[in-house]
Amino acid sequence: MDIIIRNTGEIPIYDQITRQVKGLILSGGLKEGEALPSMRALAKDLRISVITTKRAYEELEREGFITTVPGKGCFVAPKNLELARENALRQMEEYLSKAVETAKAGGISREELNETLDILYREE
Repeated sequence: MDIIIRNTGEIPIYDQITRQVKGLILSGGLKEGEALPSMRALAKDLRISVITTKRAYEELEREGFITTVPGKGCFVAPKNLELARENALRQMEEYLSKAVETAKAGGISREELNETLDILYREE
């Protein structure tokens, strides 16, 4: 599992881990039932505290992305399509809120913002 941590910036390390693991699960990079590295192994690889990896794994489990089997480890949970869609909607709203703030600050009209979104959506 390839996770990149940035020590600079506003996003806490546990949140960076959580977001990247969710992304890997939603994109199919991590498959249903696949084992995640142990909390200690991930902490060692990333050179961070085990407490930080524990918090990330707890968040992932609370949101239904992973399951923990006592004595065996953490595994990718069966995909809940509604959960995945809800997560994507929440993330999209977060990004669009930032885009709207940036547009307003830069004097960009709603029409220009919509036009840009249409162009970007078609490119995908």
